Parts: sequence; C-alpha cells; structure tokens
Amino acid sequence: MFEGLANIGKLMRQAQEMGGKMQEATEELKTKRVTGTAGGGMVEVEANGLGEILRLTIDPQLIERQEKDIIEDLVPTAINIAVRRARELHAEMMKSMTAGLPLPGLDDALSKLTNMGRTEE
Repeated sequence: MFEGLANIGKLMRQAQEMGGKMQEATEELKTKRVTGTAGGGMVEVEANGLGEILRLTIDPQLIERQEKDIIEDLVPTAINIAVRRARELHAEMMKSMTAGLPLPGLDDALSKLTNMGRTEE
C-alpha cells in the first residue's frame, strides 16, 4: 500500500517539475525564430517558436507591379512553412524535455504535431 503512495508522490513531483520546465520552454520558444519563404524569397515570414507571426516581408517589385494574385498565393505558403518549422522546433524541445519519462504514445503525438498541414517548400 505504501509503495503505491510513494509512486504517486514521485509522479506528483515529476508533474510539478514538468510544469516548471514547460513554462521555461514556452519562454524560450518565444525567443526562437524561424522563417518561411516562398517565390524564391519574394515573400518571407518570420515567426517565433510558438508559431506566432512576427514579420512579413514582400518584395517591393511585386507591389509595384501590382501582382495581387501572386502575393495572395505566396503569403499563405510562406506562413505555412514558418508555422511548420515552429512546430518542429516545439516538438524537438518537447522530446528533449521528456527524454527518459515513461510516456506511452509521446513520439506518435509529437510526430502528428509536426506533420499537421504539411506544406512543401
């Protein structure tokens, strides 16, 4: 009976430690930067490790030539690439944080996270 309580106590400590690590990871991901480009660099998107879009750059020639259709195609592509890279960064961090913890299905869950909405560059 007491062995079961010791295991619960150990799990509770691990959960508390993980909560602190998650907060640290979130703060670190806010400082990380990823980019997504489309159209040979005519559109570039910068995002942080949480997938928040920070900057969008459009080649001035596209705007001067009033290439509305091209811009409308390239912007979502660049955003999707940047968001995918942010997910991959996030998943890598989660794997390193949870290394050694007995969490069944974690690898599958992280794989699904990084492959959602897969957009090729």
